[in-house]
Amino acid sequence: MSTRRALLVVDVQPTFCEGGSLPVAGGSAVAQAIADFAAARRDDYDLVVTTQDWHIDPGHHFSDHPDFVDTWPPHGIAGTPEAALHPALADLAPDVMVRKGAFQAAYSGFEGTDESGRDLAALLDAAQISAVDVVGIAESHCVRATALDALGHGLRTRVLTDLTVPVTPELGTAARAELAAAGVELTASSAL
Repeated sequence: MSTRRALLVVDVQPTFCEGGSLPVAGGSAVAQAIADFAAARRDDYDLVVTTQDWHIDPGHHFSDHPDFVDTWPPHGIAGTPEAALHPALADLAPDVMVRKGAFQAAYSGFEGTDESGRDLAALLDAAQISAVDVVGIAESHCVRATALDALGHGLRTRVLTDLTVPVTPELGTAARAELAAAGVELTASSAL
């Protein structure tokens, strides 16, 4: 059976880009790079999935005095422009859109559901996906968690290292080491 591959575009939202409420340096450039890659390589994927932080009341995840480890400033507020997909992705036309974290932290896209309530694992299973490429923001947090969960779900998992950006270089280094040790393939999109 031939490999069916999905592109998982994780949390590419204005809230995580320059000018957003929880910005990651380089976020907007990564958003554009992902848009360009998807436009050029769309036919390589059987399914394109976006995930979004979509917080309503995520409890202790939000804090007025965040530690930036377990607690964060409010971000990705459901229904706001900051929680929408980044404008660079306007032409992406994803096959599936998953939103996560309404009432909890939810770092992994696998904690999210589509509008009919199906979770990401079920959506990938329904499409007979056996391999995923993970891109998005931030490499050290939601991209890392999504890739590890994809691997745990039995999917061949790659993180496209030039199409993601960490919160800090140090956290990015740690995330890449953890991903590689778990068995996630790390590769640049240009090497595909």
